[in-house]
Amino acid sequence: MERYGNGRTADQDGQDGRDGQAGGGGRCGPGGPAAGAEEGGRRGPGTGGARPAAPAPARAARSGPAPGGAAPGAAAPAPGRAGAAAPAPGPARPGARRAYIGSFTSAGGRGVTAADVDARTGALTPTGSTGAVADPSFLALRPDAAVLYAVSETDDGAVAAFDVTGPAPRLIGAPEPVRGSAPTHLAYTAGHVVAAHYGSGAVSAQPVRPDGAPGPVTGLVRHRGGGPDPDRQAAPHAHQVRPAPDGRFLLTVDLGTDSVRVCALDAGTGALTVRAETALRPGSGPRHLAFHPSGGHAYVLGELAPTLTVCRWDGRAGTLEPVAEVPVRPAGAAGPGYPSALAVSPDGRFVWAAVRGDDTIAVLELDEGGERPRLVAAVPSGGRWPRDLAADPEGRRLYVANERSGDVTWFDVDPETGVPSRTGAVAAPAASCVVLA
Repeated sequence: MERYGNGRTADQDGQDGRDGQAGGGGRCGPGGPAAGAEEGGRRGPGTGGARPAAPAPARAARSGPAPGGAAPGAAAPAPGRAGAAAPAPGPARPGARRAYIGSFTSAGGRGVTAADVDARTGALTPTGSTGAVADPSFLALRPDAAVLYAVSETDDGAVAAFDVTGPAPRLIGAPEPVRGSAPTHLAYTAGHVVAAHYGSGAVSAQPVRPDGAPGPVTGLVRHRGGGPDPDRQAAPHAHQVRPAPDGRFLLTVDLGTDSVRVCALDAGTGALTVRAETALRPGSGPRHLAFHPSGGHAYVLGELAPTLTVCRWDGRAGTLEPVAEVPVRPAGAAGPGYPSALAVSPDGRFVWAAVRGDDTIAVLELDEGGERPRLVAAVPSGGRWPRDLAADPEGRRLYVANERSGDVTWFDVDPETGVPSRTGAVAAPAASCVVLA
C-alpha cells in the first residue's frame, strides 16, 4: 500500500459559541444511492451533481417530524426539556441480553425498537418501539446499559436519550441540538455524548445530565478540506466518532476528506481539540473504524473504494499510521459496492464488513500480528442494503440491519473460519443500526 502520513490540520471551535458549518455538506438520509443523499452517491440539498445508478427504487421524500416530535402514527412524547426534573433510569433489566434497532421514520421505520435476545438461538423478539424522535439512524448505549442515545439524522440534527430499563424505550426530556446537520454516528465517553455530523462536516460533544439526557454542545470541531470525488467529496463529511480503547482520545472518520482525526475531550469543560490528522488514500472515502482487541491496530472501512485500511495505533502518542490496504469485495465482483460497517471478532482473528450493492458480509481473516487481513468469504447478508452490523460479545453471532428489505438478520459464526450462517430474521422497516447490550 502507498503510505499517506500525518500532519494536516483542522479547525476547532468548541469553546466560544461560534457555530458556522463547512460549506457543501450533504444530508445523509435513508435509502442509499437511489434516495439522493449519501451512500454510493447520495447527496444533500444544494450540492448537485450526478449519482450512480442504484439497484433499488428511490424511497419517498422525507416526511418525518422535527427532532422531538412524534412520527406519524406514534404517540407524542411527554412535554419537557432535557434538564427538567426526572428520575434517573434504574438498572438495566437483569438476566436478559437486549438489542436495539434504529431506523428512518421518514421512510416508514418505527424509530427505536427494543428487543430481547434469546440466549440459546440468538433470535430477536421486539418488546416495544418509539417514534418520538425523527430518523434515529444510529444508536449508542451508556456503559451501564440503562440509557440509549440516538442521533436524529435531520437537517437540524440532534441527540436524544432513552430510558431502556423497561420493555419499550422512553424518551428522557427532549432532544438536544448538535449545532450541525445530519449527524450519522455517536458514542458515549467520559460523561459526554459525542456525535459526527455528516452534513456539516463537524464533531460535537455534549455533557450528560444526571437524568441521562444530553445537555447543550460544549465542544465543536469543524473539519476542513475535501477529496478527489467531486460528487461525494466536495466538502468534509464526518461519518463516525470512535473512542480509543483506553478512552484518552477520540477518532473521527471523515469520508469527504479521506482522513481520520485524533481529538482530545476535556472531561471537565467538554471542549474538543484536534491533536493529529492522518491522511488515507485519496478517494477511498473512509466511513467507519474499529479497533483490534489488543488496542494496537485500527481498521478503517472505505466506502468509495471498497477496501479495508490497516493502521497501527499508538495510544500513548495518539497517532495512527496506515500500513496496508486490502479489498473487501471478491475479484470480479459485478456492479458497484458500498461498504457500510465493520466489526472485529473478540479473539482478534476476523474482521466482518457489510457491503451494500453486493448485499454481502465480507469475512477477512487476520494474521497473528493483526496487520495482514485476507478476504476469505463473502456471504449474503440475508436482506438488501446492509447498513450496519454488530457482533455479540462472544463473537458467536452477527446481527445485520438491512435497510432496503426492512429487516434484521442474524447469523451463527463458525469459530474456526469466521464464516457466518444465517439463522433468522425479524421485520424492521428502514433499519439503519443494530446494537447489543
